Amino acid sequence: MHLNPYGADAVLLAVNLVTRPANTPEELAQRCEESGVESRLVREHKVTAADLTAVRTALDEWLQVVDAPDEQARVDLMNAMLAKYTEHPRLTNHAGDGWHMHYRPENVPVGRLVATLISTGTALHLAGRGITRLGRCAADGCSAVYADLSRTGRQRYCSPACANRDAVRRHRARTP
Repeated sequence: MHLNPYGADAVLLAVNLVTRPANTPEELAQRCEESGVESRLVREHKVTAADLTAVRTALDEWLQVVDAPDEQARVDLMNAMLAKYTEHPRLTNHAGDGWHMHYRPENVPVGRLVATLISTGTALHLAGRGITRLGRCAADGCSAVYADLSRTGRQRYCSPACANRDAVRRHRARTP
């Protein structure tokens, strides 16, 4: 069985790249490698400045999805990303390691590969877990992005540290 790379890992890669932007092609390659998302393909291609620019553009569009004011706007923005970065799904066994789905043509530059992964992974995340499962941290002074992978779907903070800090703030506000 071949695991599909277009899921939570791709959404978490987007969160990672937005939270800690890659400043060089080498940093982008390293982040992709760390995420494990299509890392073999990234290793096989030299990541270029054009790839870094393409990923930054896709992440700017992805942040519009995160910050959408309502569900319909989020869906419309997500569909625009899918139309721009993906193609019809197809089965492939390009590496000889098992049949799996691709939503992109073969031999695309790394920037397009990452944009396809992020857009498809996010769409699958929102469709499978809930359209509200992306957001910005609710803690005062923090605007970090999160992808809600929780069982309950009630994540409001980017990290346990922000959740704890906000809980302490609320407790102190109630205590005379």
